[in-house]
Amino acid sequence: MNQFAGKTAVISGGAEGIGLAIAKALGEQEMNIVLADIDSENLEKASEELGRSGVPVLAVTLDVAEEAQWQAVAKQAVERFGKIHMLVNNAGVGGEAGPIESQSSDTWNWALSVNLMGVVFGAKAIVPLIKEHGEGGWVVNVGSMAGMGGVPYSGAYTATKSAVVALSESWAGELKGDGIGVSVLCPAFVQTRIYDSHRNRQARYQAKETEATDDSKLFGKAKAAVQNGIDASIVGKRLVEALRAGELYVFTHPNYRPVVQNRSKMIDAAFERAAQSPLLQHIVNQKLEML
Repeated sequence: MNQFAGKTAVISGGAEGIGLAIAKALGEQEMNIVLADIDSENLEKASEELGRSGVPVLAVTLDVAEEAQWQAVAKQAVERFGKIHMLVNNAGVGGEAGPIESQSSDTWNWALSVNLMGVVFGAKAIVPLIKEHGEGGWVVNVGSMAGMGGVPYSGAYTATKSAVVALSESWAGELKGDGIGVSVLCPAFVQTRIYDSHRNRQARYQAKETEATDDSKLFGKAKAAVQNGIDASIVGKRLVEALRAGELYVFTHPNYRPVVQNRSKMIDAAFERAAQSPLLQHIVNQKLEML
């Protein structure tokens, strides 16, 4: 039985890269696709490509950092397809590469608004509609392997992607009773244009001329790593595989396992040191108080 057939997915940042790859993979599973993207030109091309493949598609221009625009997308999706079953919060930006002192406030606001609040606004608009029909569904938040451990010189990107991972963990518990599965997709390097995120940078987040921008050497290394990454189509297919299995953490780069294992060991060692502290003996065996 195909659990996706005939159902509807809303995908932000769906005009290219990982978003379009996910749209194609879900389209192959006979889902209706709502493509939403800030780039209207690429959005039209992507919509036409899916349509030629026989995928029912609705294309809607969306700035994910504008909550009202999310509500408009939700309204149009319901008008076209009746119900929404899946939200894929994919839209994201890379921020700027450089040391702490070079990161402008405009860049931080840009990354926070798109990478984090775009996810929040998407869920606020779409999740109530998934709950409404009572058939269950899925929320997919696209994080990053950077969200599983800090990346030097990428403060805004790392911080927002770490927040997306934590948010997904929170929502997984919150939405379980509604039959809504939550997954956080954490790829490493994938062949996309994330290194060129500035092409769609909203005017309100443009850095002032006096403020620093990307460190050219760091930017060059990051761009090369992305261009040598895995094909985006693999990510789309991997997500379908993971959704079938009900996975919370969806990884696409198993070669990064030692990095995350080392972080886990460091965290566990920190707990052990805390347990040995004379200051904390009165709560070592204290019963956990969880919501």
